[in-house]
Amino acid sequence: MSEKNRSRTATRGRTAGRVGAAGLALVAAAGLGLTGAGAAQAAGNATAPTCTTGGLTASFGKKLGGGMNHQGVVLKLKNTSGHTCLLRGYPGLGLEDSGHRTLTSTTQWGSTYYAKDPGKKTLTLRNGESAEAVIAWTHANAGTPDAKQATYLQVTPPANTKHKTLKFPNWVDNGRLQVTALAPHVALNS
Repeated sequence: MSEKNRSRTATRGRTAGRVGAAGLALVAAAGLGLTGAGAAQAAGNATAPTCTTGGLTASFGKKLGGGMNHQGVVLKLKNTSGHTCLLRGYPGLGLEDSGHRTLTSTTQWGSTYYAKDPGKKTLTLRNGESAEAVIAWTHANAGTPDAKQATYLQVTPPANTKHKTLKFPNWVDNGRLQVTALAPHVALNS
């Protein structure tokens, strides 16, 4: 094969690869339901970094009480990074005792006694904006071996390995917590 033919063949291969990649991206966008403005928004969001633990503050909002030994609280994560960032999914949770020693606990993702799970969605948080999740637990066995006496709650933002620690003086049955996905606002059950 002559040098000229090799060059044309290589150019056609690169062009076909570019067209193929563009077509594949279009098919992937369509498969995800991203068409028109949705595809542009998803592409625009891809440029913002994931929110990091250091760029977020964690706090509690409304406290939730209820019958049958249920208790809960609204968790708020606020972007204080100075730039826009992305959050997607569920916060990681853990319990600590008064000496900041980790207690055995489990966290269930989904709907809670207080709120229906809004589902995982990518949230774009501008600097100063917040996302929230609803945390729930029971405390029927306070003071028994079936309950954990927590003093602090560890909160790990999605896609992070470091956590924030909040004061959380509560008894938690079997160390079991439930939490919804993060959303701009989680509607509470009536």
